[in-house]
Amino acid sequence: MSEFARLFDVRQSEGKVVKLEASASERQALARRFGLVAVERLDATLDLARDGLAVDAQGRMIAKFVQSCAVSGEDLAVSADEPLTFRFVPAAAPHRPDEEVELDADALDEIEYEGTQFDLGEAVAQSLALAIDPFAVGPGAANARRRAGLLDPDTSGPFAALAALKKSD
Repeated sequence: MSEFARLFDVRQSEGKVVKLEASASERQALARRFGLVAVERLDATLDLARDGLAVDAQGRMIAKFVQSCAVSGEDLAVSADEPLTFRFVPAAAPHRPDEEVELDADALDEIEYEGTQFDLGEAVAQSLALAIDPFAVGPGAANARRRAGLLDPDTSGPFAALAALKKSD
């Protein structure tokens, strides 16, 4: 089960406005899951609309988290304010391993659910994961590179070597 599980019944989802807010323990668990220093805030507001057995959810996620700089390891405070759009659909029948399955473009953005409940919290948690920049660098990155003996791309690498050859002509 998800660290931020919020189950909703398809049959009772029409016209609902849902506000989700992660508790302190849920934020700690999400920080561990996504390799963050901390998740300080995670909430979302979504409008639900039922379309037969499918449910469309649209709204916004607001998150504040602390991640490590990819170069220096220093803590970076990050904010995310993201639009959200989900479509929950009943799980399709299982396919044989060698069976060819054709998907149309709309099916690629659908989240399948089993039974009559879908997990809106997990969808929001996965949106948080997508908002994390794995290569984020902070203001101390340049000094950390210099201390480690790493040069900037203009003065190192194959193109810098070619530029040095050109200067010697």
